[in-house]
Amino acid sequence: MAKHEKSDIELIKTWTLSAAITMGSSVRAKGLLQEIQARLPATSKKAISLEGVDLVLAMPADEEPAFNAAVSVASKTVEEAPSLPVIPREIQDILGMKTSERHRWLADGRLLSAGTRTVRLAGRARQITFHVFDPKVVEDLLDRGVIDEWRVEDAEAKAEKRAKAAYQRKVTRLAKKKKQTKKADKATVDPASSLQGWDDFDLDGLLR
Repeated sequence: MAKHEKSDIELIKTWTLSAAITMGSSVRAKGLLQEIQARLPATSKKAISLEGVDLVLAMPADEEPAFNAAVSVASKTVEEAPSLPVIPREIQDILGMKTSERHRWLADGRLLSAGTRTVRLAGRARQITFHVFDPKVVEDLLDRGVIDEWRVEDAEAKAEKRAKAAYQRKVTRLAKKKKQTKKADKATVDPASSLQGWDDFDLDGLLR
């Protein structure tokens, strides 16, 4: 910001985001900033910024009515923050999970959804729908450190699946080999032995 612009700013309000709000996640903190900006009028959106764990609202002195209105909006949002749903990118940062893990654990029921939210992408007509999560559930998962347990479970299940697949391949190979052996044995049998009446013919000594 230019020096002359700084001199115009006289109205400042700061909110320090607690661990109950951010859960140690800078992504969650940024999400709260974006939530506040979404609730502010267009003329006030850029007046609030995130500096570490502090939300800072700064406006010129001659914009006191707009400043007071923005303070009200920001204060209410910060107050609601601990109960605001956790969105995908936030839960991934808080729990240190990959997108593929989030999808897998959602699908198998280990990660509980608190519902879905539909938003329109900025500057686009297309909408996207995604799952959101209860902050209390996320905090509990974080406190219990279950992500490591889930990864161990997944690794064990993957190893078991791999072992079963290997066993099935072995069974299939043995069955195929057995079939080929039978076919080979059948091909080496004396063709005369399968002819009707051959034994009697041979006993009569007609070939001697």
